[in-house]
Amino acid sequence: MNKEVMTRVHPPARECSSCGFGFQGQVLILISSEICENPQFIIDGANRTDICQGELGDCWLLAAIACLTLNEKLLYRVIPQDQSFTENYAGIFHFQLWRFGEWVDVVVDDRIPTCNNQLVFTKSFRKNEYWSALLEKAYAKLHGSYEALKGGNTLEAMEDFTGGVTEYFELSEAPKELYTIMRKALERGSLMGCSIDIFSAHEMETRTHHGLVRGHAYSIIGLEECDEVEKDTRIRLIRLRNPWGRVLWRGPWSPNSKEWSTISIADKENLKKQTVESSEFWMSFDEFKSTFTKLEMCNLTPDALQGDERHSWTVSVNEGRWVRGSSAGGCRNFPETFWTNPQYRLQLYEEDDDPEDGEVVCTVVVSLMQKGRRMQRLLGAKFLTIGFSIYEVPKELCGQNQHLQKDFFLYTASKAKCKTYINLREVTERFRLPPGEYVIIPTTFQPHEEGEFILRVFSEKQSTSEEAENTIETAQPQVCNKTGEQDKRKKDKPIVFVSDRARANKEIEHEGIQGEKRKKMRQKLLQPEEETEEEKQFRTIYQQISGEDMQICANELKTVMSNVLAKHGEIKTKEGFSLETCRSMIALMDTDGTGKLNLQEFKHLWKKIKEWQLIFKRYDKDKSSSISSFEMRNAVNDAGFHLNKQLYDIIAMRYADEHLNIDFDSYICCFVRLEGMFRAFNAFDKDGDGIIKLNVLEWLQLTMYS
Repeated sequence: MNKEVMTRVHPPARECSSCGFGFQGQVLILISSEICENPQFIIDGANRTDICQGELGDCWLLAAIACLTLNEKLLYRVIPQDQSFTENYAGIFHFQLWRFGEWVDVVVDDRIPTCNNQLVFTKSFRKNEYWSALLEKAYAKLHGSYEALKGGNTLEAMEDFTGGVTEYFELSEAPKELYTIMRKALERGSLMGCSIDIFSAHEMETRTHHGLVRGHAYSIIGLEECDEVEKDTRIRLIRLRNPWGRVLWRGPWSPNSKEWSTISIADKENLKKQTVESSEFWMSFDEFKSTFTKLEMCNLTPDALQGDERHSWTVSVNEGRWVRGSSAGGCRNFPETFWTNPQYRLQLYEEDDDPEDGEVVCTVVVSLMQKGRRMQRLLGAKFLTIGFSIYEVPKELCGQNQHLQKDFFLYTASKAKCKTYINLREVTERFRLPPGEYVIIPTTFQPHEEGEFILRVFSEKQSTSEEAENTIETAQPQVCNKTGEQDKRKKDKPIVFVSDRARANKEIEHEGIQGEKRKKMRQKLLQPEEETEEEKQFRTIYQQISGEDMQICANELKTVMSNVLAKHGEIKTKEGFSLETCRSMIALMDTDGTGKLNLQEFKHLWKKIKEWQLIFKRYDKDKSSSISSFEMRNAVNDAGFHLNKQLYDIIAMRYADEHLNIDFDSYICCFVRLEGMFRAFNAFDKDGDGIIKLNVLEWLQLTMYS
């Protein structure tokens, strides 16, 4: 490679005075060949001795990398093998990491922070081996910076290396069916580890009287049940591995212990045949539970398995977000807003095989993970306090996949829930639920906290989960009379509007009326008939503003509305209707494309405003002339508009103020826009299949005049 190309691929070393971790000294960013001669990517395979911690506080990440070296298939999925510093070397390396539901390829160059020609962060015990340092760099890139890796959880990194869901068990509080849980986990290729807690720094790396190391991670690789020869009982055994070298286990079931004589020769040979390495050993399952203090389990998705597993998990993944004022409703402590959180329907079809207690149940592992918070740490973001609840769906609501309303949660207890809300990246719980349909509610602890999340469900048997989505449609509004009761009177048929003209400025047929016939009908509508007192009042005000042509523009409409509102005290706005709202009203009700309203159009508009105002009053409980953005979805539904979560989120962001309230002006503006957009879409939907096709003229007409 000539000097010019070398300079382009490897810019000159960059200098920085401090790496930002309390490390004193001059840090240079050097390429591998500048640090040592004959740099190598991997030497004699990747193993735990290649992982030595540097100045960065990411021991949690390095522990996960060490676990990864124990499973070659998982390791070489993360670290593709077709890379080296010699063959096809281009100064870059790539790694595959799981990121919130998908595998991403992370590319990094081989420029690494150094001080005095030594790597500052992770390094191998061999000076010229770089795979661990480059993997750490790729992980830092994925999260935005090296600094983002300060402090974390080993299980978090294990998920990013495997795409699995992790579980944590305190063995002193382990469920009674723990053996079955672990057996089925091994059948599904899950990774498991255990350790003995330390309670002070001086206990670290000390040994128990049977030779186990405190604070040390052991791998769990097998379970067996054997018949005891002299007893009519079966004993459960567990096989463990010391990833760090030879085992020093000296307790029962160690290689020369007397316990081996209590089982048959066939069982003894079978067990010893499984113990192929000097780092492996057996112990009784009961002693395992009393000796070790915690168990960590990483359940793998089918695509990450070796291929020889007898079973695999059924996995479903859903992504969502909490939006302030719309779908960030907080936990059950906030009943007025809890129901607005995202909802996910879970169908469990088949019960587990061979349950220990004979119950007909389905095992599911539910994982709620918040997205992107570690990357945003430099911007001040912290992990939100998150959790979830699970409710059984009543039989009459099964299969409908509709968003459950507030009253359901006020009078229904949860079927299951996470043990606690916690400010970690992920909350995971295992449940045993009867077959049926359920709804999962992921939430933050406090309302109004925004964030994105991914919800995953692992089940032993067939299951499905999907977000509860309302069908987007418009229907007759639930109009209330003055007493607040729904008015069931027959509604007038709609008139034809400019927004209905979906054929490049041609009149569309409506009830057999076209062209000149429509114009004659309009003239007839303007003739004075027997009017109510209110209609006479309208005509008087209208004539004063509009003049002889009986047409008013947006400015004149603003004046008319102010005068009318002044005479109808039940309708209040802070400053009357805005000019923009009045323009939207004209665009909605304009039937002839003049940009103005005649008396008939204005009366039709006023009728709609009165209908919407009655709905508004129902939710304006404190008479403040505003409603909560969380209640807006109910108001929208009562007006005959059925929307989904994404649209409710948009309404909250577009129309709510900083206090998450929507005033009457914004409320009317929102309803006018919904009415107009639904009407225009239905006009353009020629085949009634819910899909429209617009040319640029039609698109601009639709969006500019609305």
